[in-house]
Parts: sequence; C-alpha cells; structure tokens
Amino acid sequence: MPDARVHDTPDTPPAPPCTLVIFGAGGDLTKRLLMPALYNLAGGGLLDQKFSVLGVDHNPLTDDGWRDDLTGTMESFTKDTSAEFHAERIDPRSWGFIRERLHVMQGDFSEEATFRDLAGRLTGNVVFYLAVSARFFGPIVKGLGKAGLLKQGDGAFRRVVIEKPFGVDLASAKALNETILAQGDESQFYRIDHFLGKETVQSILALRFANALLEPIWRSEYVDHVEITAAETIGVEERGRFYEPTGALRDMVPNHLFQLLTMVAMEPPGSFDAEAVRDEKTRLVTAIRPVSPQDAVRGQYAAGREEGKAVPAYRDEPDVAKDSRTETYVALRLAIDNPRWSGVPFYLRTGKRLADRHTAITVHFKPAPFTLFRGADGDEPASNVMRLNIDPEPGSFTGLNVKRPGPQMHLAAIESGFRYADFFDPAPTVGYETLLYDCMMGDPTLFQRADTIEASWAAVDPLIKAWKDAPVCLYPAGSPGPKEAEELLSRDGRAWLPLGKK
Repeated sequence: MPDARVHDTPDTPPAPPCTLVIFGAGGDLTKRLLMPALYNLAGGGLLDQKFSVLGVDHNPLTDDGWRDDLTGTMESFTKDTSAEFHAERIDPRSWGFIRERLHVMQGDFSEEATFRDLAGRLTGNVVFYLAVSARFFGPIVKGLGKAGLLKQGDGAFRRVVIEKPFGVDLASAKALNETILAQGDESQFYRIDHFLGKETVQSILALRFANALLEPIWRSEYVDHVEITAAETIGVEERGRFYEPTGALRDMVPNHLFQLLTMVAMEPPGSFDAEAVRDEKTRLVTAIRPVSPQDAVRGQYAAGREEGKAVPAYRDEPDVAKDSRTETYVALRLAIDNPRWSGVPFYLRTGKRLADRHTAITVHFKPAPFTLFRGADGDEPASNVMRLNIDPEPGSFTGLNVKRPGPQMHLAAIESGFRYADFFDPAPTVGYETLLYDCMMGDPTLFQRADTIEASWAAVDPLIKAWKDAPVCLYPAGSPGPKEAEELLSRDGRAWLPLGKK
C-alpha cells in the first residue's frame, strides 16, 4: 500500500489546530478531492490532534450518515484506477483520524440563520472552504462577514478558500473582489488554483532559480518561442450544464495556463516570501498584451474516435445545445511587453477530446549562431528544446546536439533528461494537500491575489467580447485539434510539438 506522505522532509511541522468548514459538504469536490487530501495529510502527520471538519450543506445530513457516505466513497477509490486518488487499500488509522472529526449541519447559504448557527459552533482558528457553485461565493462571504465570522483576534485566524471560476470576465472578477474585500482583509482570502498544488508545477521555480546555468539564457536573446499545452482526451462528460456558459477560454486560460506562464516567465523574486513571489507573478501577467482575435483560435470537438472507440460530438453531449458555439479548444499567441521577453511569442493551447493527454511547457531556443557544422553534407545543429513535462509523466528533457560515432564530424540530435519517478518515491496526492496545508499555515504563495486575478482577465477580456457571437472551428475527437491552430504557428514559420511527444 502506498504511504500517505505529502512531504519527503521529516521535519515538516503539523498545521496549527483549526476547524475546516466546508460549504458544499455533499458535493463532488468534497468527496473526490478534499477528503482524499485530508486523508493524505493525516497519514503524513500534518494535521493537529485538535483539527476538525464541519460540513455545511443545503440537504439534510447527519454526522453518522455523512461519515458513512464518505467512507464508502474512499473505499470506492481502491477499485477505480482512473480516479484522481487511488490506493490499494484505505489505511484505517489515517481515515479513522479524519472520520471521527467529521461533523455536519444543514443550512441554506442565502439565509442569515445558517451563519448565526455557525457562529454558535465555531471558536478559534477557522478555514472556510467554498466548495460550491460560483454563484454562492459572494453571498457566502457576505453572510460570514455579517455574522462576524471573519473577525480575527486573540491570535486566532479566519481564512476563506475560494475555488475557480473567480468571475467570468474582468467586470465580474472586479465586482467579486469588491464584495469579498468589503468583508475582510486581502490576507484572509485564498483564491485557489489546483494546478499550483502539483509538485511538478512548483518545481519549475526550483529548476529556474536554483540552477545557475539556466538563468543567463532564459531570455529573448536565446529563446525563440515557448509553448504551453494542457491537452485532455476526455470530453465534457456530465458537465455540460457548467461548460456551456463557460467554455475552454474561461475554464482554463486566465487561471491554469496563466499560472504555468507565470512560473516559467516571471522575473526572479527578491526572496521566496509570499508577497515577493506574488508581486512578480502580477507584474508578468500585467505585461501580457491583450489578446486579439487574429492571434486566437476557437475550436469545438466533433464526433470522432478516442482510444479506438467512437465518441460523440460536443453538441451531442448531455445538457449541451444542438447549435452550441461554446469552445472546447483554445490556441493563443501571446506577447509579453517586458525586456526579458520582448519579441518572444508564447503559444498556449488547451482542449478536450484531443489525441493525447499531455500538460507541458516547451522552451524552444534559437539555433546556435555559427556555421561551423554547415558543411556540404547538410549537417546543421538542431535547435535546442527543453520540455518541462507536468502530466502524465513528470520530468524535464532537453534536446542536445552530439557527434555521431565515426571518422567524420556528423551531428545527431539526442535528448537528455530525467523522470521524477526515477529519483523520488511517488506519494499519493490529488493536488490539494499542499494547498490545504499552506492555507492552514497562513502561506499564500501558491494562491492568487486580487490584482493578479484582474490582470489575467484583462488580458483575455477583449477576446471574450469578440467571441460572443463568433463561430467555432470543428475538429474531430481524437485529433490534435483544429487545422487553424496549426496555421496560427505556421504563419510564423513554426509548428507545435506533436501531442504524442513524451
């Protein structure tokens, strides 16, 4: 059975005692991600003995009923290898630690009585987790504020974790920030993006700033272009009701993809203090030139084949309009207006029902600036390419030119790199463990500030408006995406790295 470690360092202290209040206790996010994350934290000894969970849900639930339901869900993960969390067996000690600390109450998120009841049950440190539909974010934070539940004193903290999507455009993001900041201080609000919970995403900063050989070449003088890809083979599944008004642009770009962009392109912070890191991320996002429709491709999957099986078109999925123009694929060409990246295009793409599941950042360096190897036989050094694989096979791989064995100078392109699994024991994780732990510890480094969120929406807001009534380019399910995305790069004399490239 895999152990429940989260950190390899044995001296990681447990989080301080607190109550985790989960709004949306009966929801999918709580079952699939939050409970496995808490289980892993418990197994790693990272939760205080006085830790507890209080669930709030509009449906009638009892403590024993909720505990039994979540226990059944945890046990089901031992049989479902496709789930975000999978274990050979559930460790009774780790799950028992969580189970006996689970309590639940019924409450309507829009009624003052719910928050009065909460106030009577809570003392000390509290983290409020909004595992609910985005339409409840504002009302819940208002309810917490009105009931005095966000007041801090006597050394106790009160923090709120807010899931994405944080707004649907720049105006709504600004309005939501205004609503929540009227109830508390910026330091109390943790806008979460689970991509930053991935170890391989966090390690980008270590790769960049802990290796002196990279920093001198990590700039426009040496980098030709950068690709960021987040490709999925799954379709919209049963999420049509959510996806129809959202689409791939809102769902993935100003959050997940821009977070990867900040990690790979931000300036070195003065320290790893949370605000120093978040300052540099915000400066980077602010420097993104607003995206024009000419630098973007909007696609939607048609019927096709995925892993040898016929799959339906997006418009034939449940809860999707038959004439839907919602995009399931986005490709963008971004420009960053700062000295480090002036003239370097960043190409971003994300989509569903693509040929391969693959999340990676690929840095293409400029060709070597000499003609030493350009002989009559046509030998020419290949451009160096560094791939930072995030999922599903985390690692780092760099293309190099070497001499082929033999009496003459002939070049061969090889790849050097490492896979995380070859060096580190895998620890079970759903990506929320570090984020929950950091929130309890009061470390906001991996969470987004109000100004970062608004700068991200500002970069794509012109595109959202331009795409309001625009058609979509269809692509067959199981393909690399629409041909228009290939043309986006080919007009610059470039091409995407093939999706199947590992």
